[in-house]
Amino acid sequence: MYALFKKEINTFFSHNSGVIIILSYLLTNGIFLWLFSSEFNILDSGFTQMNGLFSLSPFLFLVFIPALTMRLFADEFKEGTIEVLQTKPISNTKLVLSKYFSGLTLVFLAIIPTIVYYFSLSKLSETEGNIDTAAIIGSYIGLLLLSSVFVAIGVYASSTTKNQITSFITAIFISAFFYIGWDLIASEIANGKIQIAISFLGIDSHYNSLSRGVIDSRDIIYFLSLNIIFVQLTRHSISRKK
Repeated sequence: MYALFKKEINTFFSHNSGVIIILSYLLTNGIFLWLFSSEFNILDSGFTQMNGLFSLSPFLFLVFIPALTMRLFADEFKEGTIEVLQTKPISNTKLVLSKYFSGLTLVFLAIIPTIVYYFSLSKLSETEGNIDTAAIIGSYIGLLLLSSVFVAIGVYASSTTKNQITSFITAIFISAFFYIGWDLIASEIANGKIQIAISFLGIDSHYNSLSRGVIDSRDIIYFLSLNIIFVQLTRHSISRKK
């Protein structure tokens, strides 16, 4: 499993397109957070907070994560190497997890440089160090969990086709549905209790809860459950093609 994981990481960095995807995410974040005058701009807000990063990143990840994951299985099917992998003494579960963790690692590597914003704001604040660290830590946890679900969805989408573009579009559609789709459905329902229940099925409500710095076990379980569901769906998809 580790050998496959290492192979995916090496393959990613051996292609310029992979590095360009990560740099594009960081550059887009930087432009919106520090240069463009918008609701995401940190300096325009007048407060030492990073809400712009955590509001903008999920929408960027709706595009960037499917771009990272679209080739993980699609390339194996297209080139016929999936048959070679399935003859090796490794279970489909480990095969899927190696792809999943490689994608997750790449996303984490893209997020790590944004920590520099925290230290910059800490220095720029009127009283040095006057920043809500707990809320920012909670927001980072939420962002990592949200991205893990998008990766799991992306790996699943890649396992359903040998066409990268189809994988990319499928991953965007499913990810967007779980992020904002349930909320859109809930907004059309008049009954308050049902509206809350449907909204609870979406990622956004759990992500916003963590962004307030409150680590609730229900939110953690929700994200872990979605990860498990899509990893299992991917395993089933691979097994069906065997």
